Amino acid sequence: MKDLVWDKMLSVQVDEIDEDHRRLVELFNILIHSVADGDAKNYIEAVLEELISCTVWHFRHEERLMLKYGYASFAEHKTEHQELIESARALQQKFLQEGKPVTSEDITFLEHWLTGHILTADMQLGTFLCHAM
Repeated sequence: MKDLVWDKMLSVQVDEIDEDHRRLVELFNILIHSVADGDAKNYIEAVLEELISCTVWHFRHEERLMLKYGYASFAEHKTEHQELIESARALQQKFLQEGKPVTSEDITFLEHWLTGHILTADMQLGTFLCHAM
């Protein structure tokens, strides 16, 4: 598995959101390395929890900005956030409760989850915020 690389393609042109995204990419890379290196289950569990917790915090951050600046697509964007967190929590439960390992398919899912959201919904939000802030 290769690292996810932060570059200008992932930038939404809003520094505070980009900083959050960089941190999420960093945590994602820690996770893929820990899975690839066969690190202890409790360590992988901790990294996955940190990734999810930081994502939840980041989503609240974005939602606060959407409310502050009157983002018209707030409800849709928030629904996408909720669906993404539910998917990540389901993966986490599979790992924690069922004892199944995090697989390369899970990593691919998380990568698409992270980059897909940034490249679609967050880019639209970034464009809006660049004009509104």
